Amino acid sequence: MSLHPMPGVPRDTTRRIGLLGGSFNPAHPGHRHISLEAMKRLGLDEIWWLVSPQNPLKSGDGMEPLPTRVARARQIAGHPRIRVDAPELLLGTRYTLDTVRALRRVYPRARFVWLMGADILPQLVDWAGWRDLFAAIPIAAFARPGWGYAALAATAPRTFARYRVDAENARQLASCEPPAWCFIPSRLDSHSATAIRAVRPRRTRTKGKTISDQNSSPGTRQLPDRRKAIDALLTLVRRSLEDDKAEDVVVIDLKGKSAFADYMVIASGRSNRQVVAIADHLAEKLKQNGHGYTPVEGKQGGDWVLVDAGDVVVHIFRPEPRAFYALEKMWALENEAVAKPVKAKPVKKAAAKRVSAAKPPARRKRAS
Repeated sequence: MSLHPMPGVPRDTTRRIGLLGGSFNPAHPGHRHISLEAMKRLGLDEIWWLVSPQNPLKSGDGMEPLPTRVARARQIAGHPRIRVDAPELLLGTRYTLDTVRALRRVYPRARFVWLMGADILPQLVDWAGWRDLFAAIPIAAFARPGWGYAALAATAPRTFARYRVDAENARQLASCEPPAWCFIPSRLDSHSATAIRAVRPRRTRTKGKTISDQNSSPGTRQLPDRRKAIDALLTLVRRSLEDDKAEDVVVIDLKGKSAFADYMVIASGRSNRQVVAIADHLAEKLKQNGHGYTPVEGKQGGDWVLVDAGDVVVHIFRPEPRAFYALEKMWALENEAVAKPVKAKPVKKAAAKRVSAAKPPARRKRAS
């Protein structure tokens, strides 16, 4: 067979490869985030972004031309171990199952893993030959905002529950004979194809309970009007959360740390119903104040709801999922620990002598 759907990849490759398919309309940093997590958590050698000419489950309305989507995806990927192409054009396939089978024929020695966000798990039953897909390739589903463990109750994961690999053993997934799949509760990313954010300059002003980055330079500061608008948006969000009795509200300053927003707000509700109500009321208040339609994700489960207000992204959790994902730590506290190392206190001579006396003698090397 002379097909080379992925240029530069030898047919006898034995690499461990993650396949991330989709319309990429447009590609965004969330795709890159999942790819980097997959390489780390699954021990993959590289990731292939399979840009679909046309998703059979989506309308062609608003779809950018394929060359445009491929070009943007390559720009977003920006990693030597992420390959971007549209192999379905050469393979002549349309559905995921057919594409996977064709790639396995072309690269019979490669170890493939299909990658997806956990939000896709409930949709799998609408895919052509979804049961056969589980039998054709190991699958890794990564947690997405609003789609954590609640997605595991969907039909597809329940059907193949006995073939689930524990996240602790995720690095073995590429070597497993299918069916085999794994849910990865990894660090979360809020990007979505409907809410792309341009890279924004950094600012220095902070307010309230905010975990800040103070290292902006004069040449990157935003215009006063824009700063005021974002501060007003943040104030509106805080007031809405306070009015609905949200608990443990924390604001994380993302300037210089992320491209999708300037602030991340994290709050808790005592129950699923309160979490959803807080999110709905916030979206309504944003609309009333001229911010238009606000995407809300995760209302189906109610454990964790994401409200994308543009420059301010709001995560509303029940206490247990919030403690599990620990977004505060992942996004902010680690950076603070790096920026502000704890200095050791000087030890007084008397104390030093006591510590020295308490130490066990050095172990002698055993004679060979």
